[in-house]
Amino acid sequence: MTMVNEQFSDAFLLEAERHAAWGAAQLEALTRFMPEGPWTADLPSCLYRQGGLELRIAVLGTYDINEHSWMWGWANPGLRGSEVVALTGAVERYGRAHGIPEFTQETVDLSGFADPRRAAETLAFAGMGVAEAPGYLGLPAGPDTRVYFLPDDPQVPRAALDTVALPRELVTGASLIGRSARRVVTGYLEYHALPWREDGSRILTDLPGGGGAEVAFDAADRISGVRLTMT
Repeated sequence: MTMVNEQFSDAFLLEAERHAAWGAAQLEALTRFMPEGPWTADLPSCLYRQGGLELRIAVLGTYDINEHSWMWGWANPGLRGSEVVALTGAVERYGRAHGIPEFTQETVDLSGFADPRRAAETLAFAGMGVAEAPGYLGLPAGPDTRVYFLPDDPQVPRAALDTVALPRELVTGASLIGRSARRVVTGYLEYHALPWREDGSRILTDLPGGGGAEVAFDAADRISGVRLTMT
């Protein structure tokens, strides 16, 4: 899942990086959890059904394939102010508070991107992160539209901290956007409530149960190694 970064603002890219590592792990967890089968959604009831599973959901946004544009759920004229976009409103408020234009524009023009569909996925991914949702579901809602839902249901498992998988998850997260590997690492550690400190070209953290992790960066500020220590 490589993402795109051309034409997005620096503020947006730095925010997306903050969620990259834990978000990618969470999407894997959601994929394992979801059953196969056709889906239906009852938007007034905020309910999504697939393969015998029923989930409470929110509408994050929609992508218009022909227009190459993204519309946030909170801005959708047919849904504005309704319960099914209440969670998405947090994305708009966060954008205003932190000066991130992609979160505050009702529609985002993606026609200038080499791959507008992938740009839409990047917006969905970052929106999921800001809302602290356990993943997102991107699905065809007609021949020219994709709809993106956020699960808003405790049934969906949260990807727990796995110290064995930590190196892989950090490296994977750093490969998605490529703006700031340090933001990837610190965002992941903060999401898992792990204290961290910088020591020159390294970020250090203590792990639950003892031991720690050391993430080293090269001269270009890329992750050059992740070392786990046990006590």
